Amino acid sequence: MPIRSLPAALLLCATAATASAAAPPSKAQACSPGNVLCVELGTDNDGRPSYAVLREGRAVIAPSRLGMLFTDVPKFERNLEIAAQRQRRFDETWEQPWGERREIRNHYNELTVTLRERSGPRRDFDVVFRLYDDGLGFRYAFRDQPGLAHLNIAEELTEFTLAEDATAWWIPAFEWNREEYLYNTTPLQQVGDAQTPITLRTGDGLHVSIHEAALVDYSGMNLTRVEGRRLKAALTPGSGTSAKVSVATPFSTPWRTLQVAPRAGDLVESSLILNLNEPNRLGDVSWVKPMKYVGVWWEMHLERKTWASGEKHGATNDNVRRHIDFAAEHGFGGVLVEGWNLGWDGDWFGNGGEFSFTRAYPDFDLEALAAYARDRGVVLIGHHETSGHAAHYETQLADAFDLYRRVGIPAVKTGYVADAGQAKVRAADGTIAYGWHEGQDMVNHHQRVIAEAAKRHIAVNPHEPVKDTGLRRTWPNAITREGARGMEFSAWGQPGNPPGHEANLVFTRLLAGPMDYTPGIFGMQTRSPGGIQTTWAKQLALYVVVYSPLQMAADLLDNYEANPAPFQFIKDVPVDWETTRVLNGEVGDFVTIARRERGGDDWYLGAVTDEHPRTLEVPLDFLERGRQYSAQIYRDGDAADYRSHREDIVIETREVSATDTLRLHLAPGGGQAIRFSAH
Repeated sequence: MPIRSLPAALLLCATAATASAAAPPSKAQACSPGNVLCVELGTDNDGRPSYAVLREGRAVIAPSRLGMLFTDVPKFERNLEIAAQRQRRFDETWEQPWGERREIRNHYNELTVTLRERSGPRRDFDVVFRLYDDGLGFRYAFRDQPGLAHLNIAEELTEFTLAEDATAWWIPAFEWNREEYLYNTTPLQQVGDAQTPITLRTGDGLHVSIHEAALVDYSGMNLTRVEGRRLKAALTPGSGTSAKVSVATPFSTPWRTLQVAPRAGDLVESSLILNLNEPNRLGDVSWVKPMKYVGVWWEMHLERKTWASGEKHGATNDNVRRHIDFAAEHGFGGVLVEGWNLGWDGDWFGNGGEFSFTRAYPDFDLEALAAYARDRGVVLIGHHETSGHAAHYETQLADAFDLYRRVGIPAVKTGYVADAGQAKVRAADGTIAYGWHEGQDMVNHHQRVIAEAAKRHIAVNPHEPVKDTGLRRTWPNAITREGARGMEFSAWGQPGNPPGHEANLVFTRLLAGPMDYTPGIFGMQTRSPGGIQTTWAKQLALYVVVYSPLQMAADLLDNYEANPAPFQFIKDVPVDWETTRVLNGEVGDFVTIARRERGGDDWYLGAVTDEHPRTLEVPLDFLERGRQYSAQIYRDGDAADYRSHREDIVIETREVSATDTLRLHLAPGGGQAIRFSAH
């Protein structure tokens, strides 16, 4: 990937003064390149370390503890002193092979503080901060030393104490349904155990998102509110041991991240999470192909077809050929097929031991269908449901990916449908142990899947996954994932997804990375009592608002064939972008996003609202000045409402330029989608 960096002499600052044994410093300080964010780390009289964060002189994170608790050696929590500190600065611009924007600037100042025991064995560790103008990351780094050759971590002692009261948007941690919950909107003081990202807004509108980056060989971090505004890291439990993490040194933890912004949209435009990951290690990844796809999927959620074999089996040769023909006719790149392989009959939920990832049901010919698709310029997208049985999946992983490589399947959707805490992993003694979806064993399992897939030029889209922490920068074949309450809940959920769900996702889950949300539903009546609680125009807008380089046109083919006019936007909208702008928005209420297609001049706009109707003024100054554009507008009709007349859509065209302002009228639960075609 091309990288344009400042000269090396400007990248690294001189090492800051190192503390002498006689007079260790009492604090360490550093600021971001524009002096927007500053951090201060110090120790109290008992040698307890803490850090604080300020934005333009205003406290954002009040003094908050740092440290680590082990299962077999004394903890790092008190009796510590600052033994050394050093700083450096870094500035580069790197290019994403695919993404929300082509070019990303990675500009930070780094502070490394060495904390050492004041007495006893004099063990030490580093806390490394990277400060950006829009946020920061920090992590613990341990060298190999006597008494710390191996780390058995019981818990982090990391805290985040908000300096001010705030509203919080969060979903619960350690519950049975993994990440698939509706977002709570509460005062910070009412947060319990929360997953990350968690998004907060102070009374005067400062936005803070807490998450993590580069989750590798470690357990996922959750947050527990201890008291008042104090949140504490809570690592996901391990698999059958007292240690939540077990690693050899030298070792660095994932980055603990804070995005800080005066505007909600600035959180979305931030590249902090990606920048805190290592660069692409795969080299040429031109084989990773963003695409739109259709699939044998939604009809099962509506109970018109089944994953299991029998007279209603969905993954039949005839049904898949129909989807391939449709994809080829309408310009879609792929066809997802679920339920093709043996193992779906009987009680598969949370079991998974009967799945074969190489043997098909008799009415499905994988090789012939892959060839049929290839002849029509389409690819099959594979599917591996494991029911959370990672250990069983790994016994067939190489053979399954070899099969896909041989028949020309370039992407696979994996699944881990099992209750939280019921994933099955292989223990060190060879037995099967139960673990959590975001425990260290499952984090490592997903890494093995990505690596094995990469060897065969296959992209991976996991559902019921480990949370996204930006590893797509390092492994660009980790192309998208689920990891939240997706559209299928509107097929059968009790209740389904409410009108404000997507406006929550944009400012929470999607801060972590792309989501395979599966929009594009025109059939509004489903098994869920409220059906699809959006308008048609909002379904179109979701293709711009909810970013994913794999985007599904999720509805039944019949509904698209019966409605070619609104379907045209789904056919036109790209999935890979040159740049992205968030034009307005408030967490959980509404958002308007504009994106320019990669390698082209056309822009696409999506706006969505919650249950409240809205009129939004949108200046078009993101368009190129001096050019005219044809705006193809898909908007809510006068009677449109998520409770009735959801299909009321108006499609019109007008000429616009960068000096114009559009007034977007959004119905309750509605939206608007626009394509700006440059002349």
